[in-house]
Amino acid sequence: MQQKKVIIIGGGFGGINTVKGLRKANCDILMIDKTNHHLFQPLLYEVASAALSSADIAIPIREILRHQDNARVIMGNVVHIDKEKKQIQLSNGDSYGYDYLVIAVGAHHSYFGNDNWEAYAPGLKTLGDALAIRERILVSFEKAERLEHLEESSKYLNFVIIGGGPTGVEMAGALAEIAYKTMFKNFRRINPARAKIYLIEALPFILPMFSQRLSLHARHCLEKMGVKVITGKKVTDVNEKGVQLEDEFIESLNVFWGAGNQASPLLKTLDIPLDRQGRAIVDSDLSIPGHAEVFVIGDAACVMGKDGRPLPAIASPAIQAGHYLSTIIKKEIPKDKREPFIYFDKGSMATIGKCKAIASVGKWEFSGLLAWLAWCFIHIFYLIGFRNRAGVLLQWLVRYFTHQRGARLIYGSLDTEFPAKQ
Repeated sequence: MQQKKVIIIGGGFGGINTVKGLRKANCDILMIDKTNHHLFQPLLYEVASAALSSADIAIPIREILRHQDNARVIMGNVVHIDKEKKQIQLSNGDSYGYDYLVIAVGAHHSYFGNDNWEAYAPGLKTLGDALAIRERILVSFEKAERLEHLEESSKYLNFVIIGGGPTGVEMAGALAEIAYKTMFKNFRRINPARAKIYLIEALPFILPMFSQRLSLHARHCLEKMGVKVITGKKVTDVNEKGVQLEDEFIESLNVFWGAGNQASPLLKTLDIPLDRQGRAIVDSDLSIPGHAEVFVIGDAACVMGKDGRPLPAIASPAIQAGHYLSTIIKKEIPKDKREPFIYFDKGSMATIGKCKAIASVGKWEFSGLLAWLAWCFIHIFYLIGFRNRAGVLLQWLVRYFTHQRGARLIYGSLDTEFPAKQ
């Protein structure tokens, strides 16, 4: 029997789990990604906050698939998809044909039409983003230490996170731990504890995907850690001096974005209906309308759950979609005989800081140490590779007892003025 050509675009949770599910299938698999590594995005904020190094949460895709003989990997940027010819094209002009195509390209930052804000408020989606944010945080403390007049240091010691979702909350908690514990005795002129950390959310509550009770608990924990939580106010401008709210201006050279996502522009080449975030609106089997051989999963897909709302852009739906698709492709199930994709919700978690987290599993809600331990276990479990699991666990244990963060190295120059990204 002739091998089916399967192309998978994107080496995230959805793409990797699709490939691994086809390990014993009669397929010739080609995985394409812009980078050479699979990234564990839920812990990106740990790299940005100098708690982990980049190698702790990333692993080369080739290493993951080294024993899978029916899969090969190339590093490239897919810019066009021709559904009629069943071909994809890379930015360098190379093209590849397919029998099945799985699009798992993820998402990037959305500034809601204010793209000029990106220069002053970088988001957190890639290792490059995390390393740039880490550099900015560490350099800010160094620049504040050099100032003759300590009152001038506020612009470097004010940190603003826009967006009260899990990324924003986790980042705010991590910054509080850096400023008020890790850096506490590291400087002589400045007092890192004078740093002010702001978390801004336009909605009335942070972590709106959780119940109001858990949201209020998370807010209380952050405020107890020293974070100023501002809700119900929209950001109207972000510039080189700071952040403008409806009735307040916060001076800061350290503004970080976690308020919105936009799907990859590659999806526009499919010429199919997209939702407001640019995600492909797929059928119940995750294929696109009119083409049963083309699938979209993960953050790039708008998939409706049992409650009639789109599934959340987190790892679990992407992983389950990958397993689901690998069965369809392996057995070559025709569209009219495919069971619809049903997402099994295992619950949601968000960490706030050491021994502080919230969790919601079905009708059960819990917080504090138990939620934090559960969060740690789940994240260690989903990391790929023994080295990454052991390394992250060891560093978490060290940080638990010492409050120290081992990845506080600055690679750039202190003479570079903010914002560095233009």
